[in-house]
Amino acid sequence: MRKRIAYVVTGVLCFLLGVFLVSGIVYFFPNEIVRTVSEKKVEVTDTGIAESVEKIKDAVVVVETYRNNELISTGTGFVYDTDDEFAYIMTNHHVIDNQDRIKITYSDDTEAYAGVVGSDEYADIAVLKVEKSSIKSVASLGKSEDLRIGDTVFTIGSPMGIDFRGTVTKGIISGKDRLVSVSISGNSADWIMNVMQTDAAINPGNSGGPLCNINGEVIGINSLKIVKDTIEGIGFAIPIEDAINYAESIREKGSISRPYVGVSMLNASSTMQLAYEGIRLDRNITEGVVIVQIENGSPASEAGIERGDVIIKVGEHKVRDIAEFRYRLYSYNPDETIEIVVNRNGEEKKLKVKLVSN
Repeated sequence: MRKRIAYVVTGVLCFLLGVFLVSGIVYFFPNEIVRTVSEKKVEVTDTGIAESVEKIKDAVVVVETYRNNELISTGTGFVYDTDDEFAYIMTNHHVIDNQDRIKITYSDDTEAYAGVVGSDEYADIAVLKVEKSSIKSVASLGKSEDLRIGDTVFTIGSPMGIDFRGTVTKGIISGKDRLVSVSISGNSADWIMNVMQTDAAINPGNSGGPLCNINGEVIGINSLKIVKDTIEGIGFAIPIEDAINYAESIREKGSISRPYVGVSMLNASSTMQLAYEGIRLDRNITEGVVIVQIENGSPASEAGIERGDVIIKVGEHKVRDIAEFRYRLYSYNPDETIEIVVNRNGEEKKLKVKLVSN
């Protein structure tokens, strides 16, 4: 009987001692417990993005463009919509520009030829169509506006051509609402794009491909990349909301309707070109857009804009060059009336311009 009592007492004491020790650890070392749990959670959630890649990969295609039976460029696109007869592929304008034939290659190596519904060089968006029966999958679209800086994203594309199709790279959202100057018609920047920034590797051939969130939903279209000797590489993508708006306009009208004022322009900083045109500015004027010519009967002509005027504001926004002027102007719709401020012989004048469609 004494032995039994001793066993029971020993068991109870051991239990109480264990409770006391655990309580002491939790009380005096709470961070160690939290750290251990947190590390396990990170380990579980950071195992990879394979399932998300599987969700989108069959909707991603290689876009090869030909002219006179010669391959001139390779890019990426993705199937984003269908109707009763066709499937629609979104890609970049610069991928399909100046071509006479477009070949699509799917994830299973089957091929199809695509027609161009329409495209826009400023938006850098093109919409292609293929027979609906040829596609493998349709991408799910997400919302770029829901993303936060630091969120994980990934791309699928064809860097360096079709041999590397289906290449996946992962990174984060490094920035949102970046205003990036690009050249559309020459060497100098003449347009500004509002884009998202990512550090996911984007190489030649990735253009037009999807930028996806961790759920495999498309939240942007890879469009351009800044690469300098001192920079590892910064990728940019058009937010999917903007891309869809452009694509819908292209499908409805074949193009994107933008406001038109009817002028030819030079940057105020282009002193040599201005001198060639016989226009001299005050030395203090280093920014703005200089009017070189005005079309008869155009909105600019009707508003009283004159040769030599320097546009310094559109609405409430200052403009430093042609790129900013176009960016601000194209934020309005045709048929709207806007205020443009010009510097004329050292005096500021406010002019009302009734926009028309281009």
